[in-house]
Amino acid sequence: MAPRLSAHLTIMANAAQRAAKQLLRDFNEVEQLQVSIKGPSDFVSQADLKAEAMIKQDLNKARPGYAFLMEESGASGSDNWTWRWVVDPLDGTTNFLHGMPHWAISIGLERRLPDGGIEVAAGVIYAPATDEMFWAEKGSGAFMNDRRLRVSARRDLSQAVFATGIPFAVAPARQRFAFARTLGTLMPQVAGIRRFGAAALDLAWVAAGRFDGYWEIGVKPWDISAGILLVREAGGYVTDPAGSDQVGAEVVCANPHLHPKLLEAVADGIAAAGTA
Repeated sequence: MAPRLSAHLTIMANAAQRAAKQLLRDFNEVEQLQVSIKGPSDFVSQADLKAEAMIKQDLNKARPGYAFLMEESGASGSDNWTWRWVVDPLDGTTNFLHGMPHWAISIGLERRLPDGGIEVAAGVIYAPATDEMFWAEKGSGAFMNDRRLRVSARRDLSQAVFATGIPFAVAPARQRFAFARTLGTLMPQVAGIRRFGAAALDLAWVAAGRFDGYWEIGVKPWDISAGILLVREAGGYVTDPAGSDQVGAEVVCANPHLHPKLLEAVADGIAAAGTA
């Protein structure tokens, strides 16, 4: 049985679910707009902004002294914050835009430590289309709705399915080369590689054991804040390609057995891109 939600997690879950109701209404509208000449792009941009404003309002009302880092509106609040919300109101915007039901709301809560370091204290990733609420609090495990999550136990690359994000055309050439090199290394060795288009859900699915690992180059803090905690609380490893726990724009995560192998492939791809 899942433990009772803490005050922080209750605030986060309630904010995500309230925004989800509006996003689901907008998502149904998007499907009708697919056949229009103008297309649904402007509509989706407004849906994203509305969801972010709604989430910010709810979180700020519950904890008025906390700072924010949000995808659309950026950083706000005190520079000397102790607690900060990290929010992606609509992760998987392209999926949403095309009427694909694979998108999520991601809310992470960061805490500044006495030594100046920063840790993710709690995280929620909510997938409204499937009504799956992934949540975790540091030291308390990871859950999906009421079910405890554990990363997969697979040990062999030949049985593994990894998730990734494919760089966009505007990404730097070295980033595209690093991805291509890593993909070329892994494809002959694994059971499959998936690109589903929502980094937060990629991480949540690693925590749930659906994916055995995930890597991406060029992510943002709001993409991965909540997901990093979910994977770690589910028993997985999350690092940068150099093996550091301080993850920036490059992330590699997997179960403990496969993380070293995935890490090696990603690090090799980045190194090769640096000499190209």
